[in-house]
Amino acid sequence: MIDPTTLEPYEREIHLFLIYMKDREYSKDTQKAYMHDLKHFLHHLHGKVIPEVSDIDIMEHLSNVRESGAGARYRNRCQSAIRLFFKVMIKFNVTKHNPTMDIEKAKVEKKRKPTFLEKQYLDASMQQVKGKYLVRDVSIIALMSYAGLRVSEIVRLNTIDVNFERSEIGVLGKGEKWRYIPLPPELTQLLQLCLSERIPPKGKKDEMAFFISQFGRRISKRMVQTISEKTFNSLIEEFPQLQGMKLSAHKLRHSFATDLLRNGADLRAVQELLGHEDISTTQIYTHVFDEAKRKAMGNVRPALPIFIQKEN
Repeated sequence: MIDPTTLEPYEREIHLFLIYMKDREYSKDTQKAYMHDLKHFLHHLHGKVIPEVSDIDIMEHLSNVRESGAGARYRNRCQSAIRLFFKVMIKFNVTKHNPTMDIEKAKVEKKRKPTFLEKQYLDASMQQVKGKYLVRDVSIIALMSYAGLRVSEIVRLNTIDVNFERSEIGVLGKGEKWRYIPLPPELTQLLQLCLSERIPPKGKKDEMAFFISQFGRRISKRMVQTISEKTFNSLIEEFPQLQGMKLSAHKLRHSFATDLLRNGADLRAVQELLGHEDISTTQIYTHVFDEAKRKAMGNVRPALPIFIQKEN
């Protein structure tokens, strides 16, 4: 826990940082994460004025982050938050230098193969959804499995974002960027049924939400994750061979991307459907191409001359 009094010397700087992120339209999730990381860093400074902060101060903090058990990715996110903070401080003339510029990021394992469900299990997961709000919950699992939506995108989806005439949904993704995903007829019909059975929202701010909780509010991230967890638990009971797989709501998105590429989709098209800003992010799914190459090479039968080794 952070003692709020340790942040009092930095109230103006924190306010400027937040104003900048809002003006640049950083997503609410990013704002929340960066503010969390920044406050822990400022707490570590013990009142030291910003212009006097050195690269050593930052490296000590990042080292403490790793020693607390955090992974390289989280450590690098903290560094990104601090780097942006000093960029903002320079912009508002609080300091003249950015002490993060010469600090290297921690090495992160690259090109990890993402965990995904084979198509047969992905399809089977639709049959594992149970409960009072069956159509709503199946729709949520289906949008992640067959349209690649993130949990946050499920939560933010509004009724006006679904165009039933064009069988298309508008998705507000990371960086407040929109992308438009054509839907297969089956998914369009499912969403129509879901909308017809939609729980009436109780609050005015939630009246546009596509997915409503049992309490009449926009469904939460935690609820989406809970629906996914229950589905996976049921799936594993039916298919014990899946035991040990690290399954989560996000793995449905991985499964969607993998299935697209296996069926010949262009990498650029998959990038746009997933809402990846950088093609390199989409390239984590190139394990699919590795499988295709191995299968292709399995049909190669070399006609080589026979070499007879001399006996020793």
